[in-house]
Amino acid sequence: MHTQNTIQRDIYAHKQDFGFCWGVERSIALAYEAASHFSDRTIHITNELIHNPEVNDSLTKKNVQLIEKLGEGKKDFSKIGENDVVILPAFGASFEEMELMNSKNVEVVDTTCPWVSKVWNTVDTHQKKGLTSIIHGKYAHEETVATISFCEDYIIVKDMKEADMVTDYIVNGGDKEALLKYFKNAISEGFDPDTMLNKVGLANQTTMYKKETRAIGQAFQKAMMKKFGPTEVNQHYMEFDTICDATQVRERFSTSFGCRM
Repeated sequence: MHTQNTIQRDIYAHKQDFGFCWGVERSIALAYEAASHFSDRTIHITNELIHNPEVNDSLTKKNVQLIEKLGEGKKDFSKIGENDVVILPAFGASFEEMELMNSKNVEVVDTTCPWVSKVWNTVDTHQKKGLTSIIHGKYAHEETVATISFCEDYIIVKDMKEADMVTDYIVNGGDKEALLKYFKNAISEGFDPDTMLNKVGLANQTTMYKKETRAIGQAFQKAMMKKFGPTEVNQHYMEFDTICDATQVRERFSTSFGCRM
């Protein structure tokens, strides 16, 4: 069994090697403590804890079982039994997965990074205000998959190029079918760009870079000003700060060395 000192040493060693932020440190600490505290029970984790093979392998060695992926976003939860322990990773879990865990007689250890939870609260605010969520992220990323489970209407843009495609449609219109085809994996069911892009709010995958998220936000704000006028922009565009500070530290570090991490 791992003692508290052993757990702290493991986290410190990983932090020194990979520069983990406090949110990731918190997730690792919770997961390691769960493995120690519930060592007499079967423990599952719904996805990799973080994108780090060494950390994930260490959990496997602590007998934490990774839920099997079946493809097309599906997972095999059939092996989770009564009184088992289920760890939710740093990137979070979808609303549907959390509902499933709540319906089972299991112990849930939620290690979701608070910055990710902040994004979820933001898109929830969008929905309550009747806004479509513009999410700067990658549609297949675990965090974004979890985020869109809290949305009704959304479109995901990966970069400035895709943001320009959407803002150009907002201002000038265009080929609706071509736009829907291009974003077919990155939009909510029944998405209609003619009606769902009149009021939007910005959110982001926390691992995306601040400079690009800011530029995308400015592009949407300018598009709304062009379409509806400067006095009405606040009725059509909303933005909250959901950018993870640690990601920006890594951005500055990588930029100073002329590379992108």
